[in-house]
Amino acid sequence: MSIPLSRPDIGDLEVDYVTRVLRSGNLSLGPQVAEFEEEFANYIGTRYAVATNSGTSALHLCVKALGIGPEDEVLTTSFSFVASANCLLYERALPMFVDIHPVTLNINPAEIRETLTSEYVWKPDKCQLVNRRSGRILKAILPVHVFGTPCDMAPIVEMAREFNLRILEDACEALGGRYRGQLVGTFGDAAAFAFYPNKQMTTAEGGMIVTDDAQVAMLCRSLRNQGRDDRSTWLRHTALGYNYRLSDLHCALGLVQLKRIGDLLSSRERVAAEYSRALAHTPGITLPYEPAGTKQSWFVYVIQLQGPWAARRRESLIANLRGRGIACQAYFPPIHRQPYFKTIALSRPSSLPQTDLAAERCLALPFFSAMTNAQVADVCAAVHELLTESADAADSCQKQFSASAG
Repeated sequence: MSIPLSRPDIGDLEVDYVTRVLRSGNLSLGPQVAEFEEEFANYIGTRYAVATNSGTSALHLCVKALGIGPEDEVLTTSFSFVASANCLLYERALPMFVDIHPVTLNINPAEIRETLTSEYVWKPDKCQLVNRRSGRILKAILPVHVFGTPCDMAPIVEMAREFNLRILEDACEALGGRYRGQLVGTFGDAAAFAFYPNKQMTTAEGGMIVTDDAQVAMLCRSLRNQGRDDRSTWLRHTALGYNYRLSDLHCALGLVQLKRIGDLLSSRERVAAEYSRALAHTPGITLPYEPAGTKQSWFVYVIQLQGPWAARRRESLIANLRGRGIACQAYFPPIHRQPYFKTIALSRPSSLPQTDLAAERCLALPFFSAMTNAQVADVCAAVHELLTESADAADSCQKQFSASAG
């Protein structure tokens, strides 16, 4: 038995669309890009969509387009993939990490409010929040819809309006997720999506910016194409840009995946439901939680190990599952604990107890849209067996300790 952690759902129609582009000879800057952008914007419900070669590139361009740069700070979460902080560091802005909610694992609005009032002072003459210690300006909030669970956006939007802050949504893991009936990616000034092969839909590599702001869209289109603008000749560059373009091959794949997005999301929801049913009585774990008023977009299926020895038991579980051919992954090591991040001076040391706790407990199990009930059953049976053995061993040790102490 061998079960991968993820697998893209690619059918004959995807192969057909990509083959057509190959035979056309028009592999980049062709009609597939514009069509994919238009269809994606229609799906999300924004005025503009700008395709990029990755979700990281999409985030980076959004940071530049929103005017976030040196001497600026942005409130965000450390419980995320590194791209949500790197996109700020690329522009010499600093992430100000805010702790997460212990249940949803998303950035905690209450912690945002506490950070705003304790770490910043309002400058009414400039309509800006300024860090009390460093003097840096707070420019934005960057919520990450972790694991496809929508953030609690209402209080975030309220605070952004109150303190004149931009909102950049990292929706790279949450395509199709809804908060109070509204699709994620539509609450802020801009949002980024990603289409890596483990995502809800894939273009192999790729990302997308969505926005209702014409200026943001125009700037992102220019910057992704080496700083050219719509009126420039090929070798005239009006800005310092990047090669963040997405090819017609990738966009052809994306067009088909987008046509199938309802079925892809439903299939992943089916797999998640089967996991939750089969793991309902497994000792020592917490299952994913879908907050009221939200519609989960299932990116991964993550369980949390319980108890004081959760980190050690998780490592044992990972080793034993992999030994049985079942892929799994500790999700996420927090950004502020990453080796490279220790060399970066933040405006204040981060105290993120809930983030650190989640990082020690979370484990992603195999998850993909074409996963069969039999595969889910095999994974769950192995998890249940291994955790039951672990619980029995711990109970035996506790009884021996109690007996010797008595």
